[in-house]
Amino acid sequence: MEKKLFGTDGIRGKANTYPITPEIALMLGKSLGKYFKADREGVFRAVIGKDTRLSGYMLESALESGLVSMGMDVYSVGPLPTPAIARLIKSFNANCGIMITASHNPYEDNGLKIFGADGFKMPDSEELKIEDIMFSGDINSEHVGTNLLGKAHRIEDAKGRYVEFAKSTIKDSSLKGLKVILDCANGAAYSIAPWIFRELGAEVIKVGVDPDGFNINKNCGAMYPGNISNLIREHQADVGICFDGDADRVILLDSNGAVVNGDKILAMCAIYYKELGRLSNDTLVSTVMSNIGLRHAMVRHGIELITTQVGDRYVIEKMREGNFNLGGEQSGHIIFMDYVTTGDGIITALHVLKMMIEQQKPLAELANCMEEFPQKLVNIKVKEKIPIDKVPELAEEIKKCETELKENGRVLVRYSGTENLIRIMIEAKTYKIADSWTKKIAAIAENKLN
Repeated sequence: MEKKLFGTDGIRGKANTYPITPEIALMLGKSLGKYFKADREGVFRAVIGKDTRLSGYMLESALESGLVSMGMDVYSVGPLPTPAIARLIKSFNANCGIMITASHNPYEDNGLKIFGADGFKMPDSEELKIEDIMFSGDINSEHVGTNLLGKAHRIEDAKGRYVEFAKSTIKDSSLKGLKVILDCANGAAYSIAPWIFRELGAEVIKVGVDPDGFNINKNCGAMYPGNISNLIREHQADVGICFDGDADRVILLDSNGAVVNGDKILAMCAIYYKELGRLSNDTLVSTVMSNIGLRHAMVRHGIELITTQVGDRYVIEKMREGNFNLGGEQSGHIIFMDYVTTGDGIITALHVLKMMIEQQKPLAELANCMEEFPQKLVNIKVKEKIPIDKVPELAEEIKKCETELKENGRVLVRYSGTENLIRIMIEAKTYKIADSWTKKIAAIAENKLN
């Protein structure tokens, strides 16, 4: 059955436009209350967090009203990273958590990510059940007596709980002697991230920590890591750390200002974990978007690479299925399953810094464990997402590309799960070849899908 609201990462869209409206947020709150049978026979709680978008206030209020009307208590924690919400669900013994965020998207967008009591994103099957309740026409709350309504609480110590947890994942190792440039994207990590790195002893130069409701991800953070390259060189910093709007992913830069993406982070962490005997089943999980160079690096070190469709939720599902403890995406979602249930930019950065200190190596040397094939990625806006095999000209051009590249490259064409975009990615021996094929396929996509 096809979902009506939920995409690959919750419900997402333009704020105050369907489906990101207060009406839908209210319906979602009431539906979650009904789903968890919040009739006050037990303890029913929901944790709500958000990033720094202006529209977060609107959605938070509506969501809270829906939950409370069905008898659920609400613990609102304010602006905190998505992985912090996943962690706090367990801390508060809650039934679910809702993060109000559109991640790396501009401020005009927003979204609703749902996590279950175990801290993992709700699987497709449960999202379908929630949608069924929402559209059933039977989510009234008249059966909940006034004396059974839920209560709303603003939790003041939520930050502190997550700070201590994050530090504990590297056993409170000292980061003294490291100088870092921290770009928080004017997003959810703007307050908590500098606090964590400073408490562990690092010298922190912070940027992107002045959110105004409109500037989240705007020319900063993981979407624009190169913007701090000059700052790194100017301050002679050891590393640059760039989060996205909800800090569930991170992109790093070495002391020369060169970008270290998620593939390279995964490679260095997998190799290090295997050397320590800590890489479960000597296996790494990533997505089909990972560079061919990652697979080559894993083969050299005797590590199996398993790939999934795009989306950190699918990486996590495969990790849980195979009992693997390390996985992630090229975009910077890195999951250390020994500690967290979702991508966590802060914890990823902490583990890389700890690795640098323990191995006495700069980030550039660690990242050199993998050689990237030149890659070209373009996003084309489309009016509708017609199955690619139903567009003969596009399918034929893709096949031609695959035939020419063979084992010396690859082509990946897919639709975005959250936006009306088709993503075209080509890897080849040279950038010139990748660029040429990308332009050919993009031109056909532009013509046939609009």
